[in-house]
Amino acid sequence: MNKLRVLLLGGGGREHAIAWKIAQSEMLDQLFVAPGNGGTKQIATNLSFSETDFEALKVALLDHKIDLVVVGPEAPLVRGVREFIEGDASINHVKIVGPGKEGAQLEGSKSFSKQFMERHNIPTARFGEFEASQLEDAVLFLDTFNPPYVLKADGLAAGKGVLIIDDKQKAADALKEMLVDGKFGEAGSKVVIEEFLSGIELSVFVLTDGKSYVILPEAKDYKRIGEGDKGLNTGGMGSISPVSFAKGEFMSKVEERVIKPTVNGLAKEGIPYNGFMFIGLMNVDGDPQVIEYNCRMGDPETESVMPRIKSDFLRVLWNCGKGEIAGSELVIDDRTAACVMLVSGGYPESYEKGKEIKGLDKVEHTLVFHAGTKEENGGIITSGGRVIAFTSLEESLEGALSKTYSTLSNIKFDKMYYRKDIGFDLK
Repeated sequence: MNKLRVLLLGGGGREHAIAWKIAQSEMLDQLFVAPGNGGTKQIATNLSFSETDFEALKVALLDHKIDLVVVGPEAPLVRGVREFIEGDASINHVKIVGPGKEGAQLEGSKSFSKQFMERHNIPTARFGEFEASQLEDAVLFLDTFNPPYVLKADGLAAGKGVLIIDDKQKAADALKEMLVDGKFGEAGSKVVIEEFLSGIELSVFVLTDGKSYVILPEAKDYKRIGEGDKGLNTGGMGSISPVSFAKGEFMSKVEERVIKPTVNGLAKEGIPYNGFMFIGLMNVDGDPQVIEYNCRMGDPETESVMPRIKSDFLRVLWNCGKGEIAGSELVIDDRTAACVMLVSGGYPESYEKGKEIKGLDKVEHTLVFHAGTKEENGGIITSGGRVIAFTSLEESLEGALSKTYSTLSNIKFDKMYYRKDIGFDLK
């Protein structure tokens, strides 16, 4: 077959990691990333348009004779990038890995995903959902749970729409802020209240064409800004793969109770789903409970998942895009990947950009995945809150963490911050 011309949508650390993996493929002719970042520029051709600019996307697909589009973030999926490509006769020959709008509702609406799980007997926390006119009922519903209380904005809120609150009065006040005062805008016009699950969290990743699927390496990410999992939620401060307990009987339960009923449930409901599926799970006394679905890979989990895939990943993506993923196999590296994310001082609240990153030329034997960076005057500068991730592969978790942290000692930028305890709960 002819070699493939691939366009990857997105510009974060997840996209750099996917681009890095695709770039190793013998099937690749040329790789484009839109908009990309300072890291993708070193291994692919960056195109300067936003991942949600569909008209610019169409021009790029035609100009660069693209065969396959791989969608990184959720925004283009929820806005209908698949429908846009499939609905235009001049570009509908292009294969796409990423679900349509309906499938993306698994992430785009907490209410949709919880009801879906209920219909297909997929294990998840007890819940109720409420709109602004039901504020009083919502507050009364809190009494049916023991604290802490989990409040989730129904729609997409850039990863910040989940609140976990210990005090009932504060939870009631937060419900008013979300439902009546519009704290999360349209995303919070409906709120899901959930029972708090106690256990260890992990992320399981599946690539499916809607009929068959392959399971990618699992990972655990660290969302809080502060050590010991304290402080504000972030987009993710680091990740570890594999997760020590995610093997044998536990993963058999995940496949039988969660993955199969999810893929089969979508098919039964006539919802075509082709793309990544990220299942956020809690290990509750040895049993998996689903916290959430996402319709794309996680970030920074991807930065520890991709380095463990030894197979030609583009071949699997191409098979998925064609609807022929059955029989695809992934060879997985047994070693542990430990990823630590460097962030701008002040993140996840206000922070400064444009800081020069020094020491990247000294990095050896550790993978570097750019997130919020751009190239300027031959140097790399910060352009986001989460700036750059470092991943090491070693036989043990301790060895991988030691190598990553040793590498970080050479990296400098003004007000740089990172957590020094990634993987602390898995040792």
